[in-house]
Amino acid sequence: MAGHFSHLVGIPAVIGEIIVGVIVGPAIFNLVKLNTLVNTFSEIGVVILMFIGGLESNLQLLKKYLRPAIIVAIIGVIFPVVIMGGVSLFFGFTQFESLFIGVIFSATSVSISVEVLKEFHTLDTKEGATILGAAVADDIIGVILLSIMISMIGSKNTTNIGIVLIEQIAFFAGVYLLFRWIAPLLMSLSNHLLMAVSPAIMSMIICLGMAWLANLVGLSGAIGAFFAGIAVAQTDYQKEVDTNIEPVGYTLFIPIFFVSVGLNMTFSDVWKSLPFILIMTILGVLTKLYGCGLGAKLNGFTKESNYLVGTGMISRGEMALITAQIGFSANLLSSAYYSDVILVIILITIIAPFMLKQAIKKIPYSNNLQTN
Repeated sequence: MAGHFSHLVGIPAVIGEIIVGVIVGPAIFNLVKLNTLVNTFSEIGVVILMFIGGLESNLQLLKKYLRPAIIVAIIGVIFPVVIMGGVSLFFGFTQFESLFIGVIFSATSVSISVEVLKEFHTLDTKEGATILGAAVADDIIGVILLSIMISMIGSKNTTNIGIVLIEQIAFFAGVYLLFRWIAPLLMSLSNHLLMAVSPAIMSMIICLGMAWLANLVGLSGAIGAFFAGIAVAQTDYQKEVDTNIEPVGYTLFIPIFFVSVGLNMTFSDVWKSLPFILIMTILGVLTKLYGCGLGAKLNGFTKESNYLVGTGMISRGEMALITAQIGFSANLLSSAYYSDVILVIILITIIAPFMLKQAIKKIPYSNNLQTN
C-alpha cells in the first residue's frame, strides 16, 4: 500500500516504505521494533533485490563502463573520507573517530538506487552500469579501509589484512568460474530436477551461495548476490528466473528491507546533536554527488549523466549501517555518537531516491525509457 500511495503522489515507492518504518517504529509510534525476524527478512530482501539487479543488468555494458566505474568509486571514497572526516574533528571527535566516520560515509548502498533505476527503466544504461560497477568497487575499498582501521587498534577480532585481500581475490576468481562454467552447468542441471520452477530454485541456490561466500570473505552478501544475478543472466533461463523471482522478493522480503531502514530511526535527544546531524547530512549528500559526479566527468560523461551518477551513489543504506555497527563493536566509535551517525545515514538514505528520480528525468532519453 505504501508503494501504491507513493506512486500516486509521484515519489519513488521505496520512500513510502521507509516512511512506514519511521511511523510504526521507535521514531514515532513504537509499534514495531527491529528484532531477529525483521533483520533476517531484511537481509534476505537486500540479497534478492541485488540478485534481481544483477539479473537485469547488461554484462557487456558493465564491462564497457568498468573504467569509469572504478574512477567514480575511488573519488567517491576520497571525498567523504577527507571532508566528512575533517569536519568531524570540529565536533570534538578524536582523529581516529573522525577517520572512521569518513570511512562509514564512504560506503554506498546501491540497493535503493537499483530499485529506483529499475522503477524508471534506467538500470540498463551507461549511467546505471557505472553506478552498479562503482558500488561494487566502493564496497571493496570500504571493506579494506575498515579492516585496516580495526587492525590499527589491535582488536582481538582482527583478521590480518593480507589474508582478507587473498580471500577476496579468491572470491573474484570464483566469480569468474561461476560466469564461465558453474552457473551454466547448474542451470542446465535444473532441467532434470522433478520440481516446479526448478530453474528458479537453482538460481536461488546460486544466489544465496554467492551471498554466503561474499560474507565469508568480508564483503557484503549483496555483492555476491549481484554477481550471481549477472551469471544467471548469461544463461538461457534469464527471463524465466526473473519472472519467478520478482514476486518472491517484492511480495515480502524487499519491502521489509526498506521498512527496516525507517525502523532504525529515533528522535531521542536529537536536538542536542542537531548541528552535527544537519551538517553531516548535507556533506553526506554533497561529497558523493560531486565526488562521483567528478569521476563521471573525467570519463567524458555529459553534465546530466554526471549528476545522475552522483545521485545514484548518494544512498548509504545497509552498507553504512553495517560498517557503523562493525566499527562500534570494535570500539572505533563511542556509544555517545553512534545514534547520531545512524540517524545521518538514514536521513541521507531517505533523501537519495528523491534526488535520483529528478536526475533521471533530466536525462534526454529517460522519457523514452519510462514508456517502454
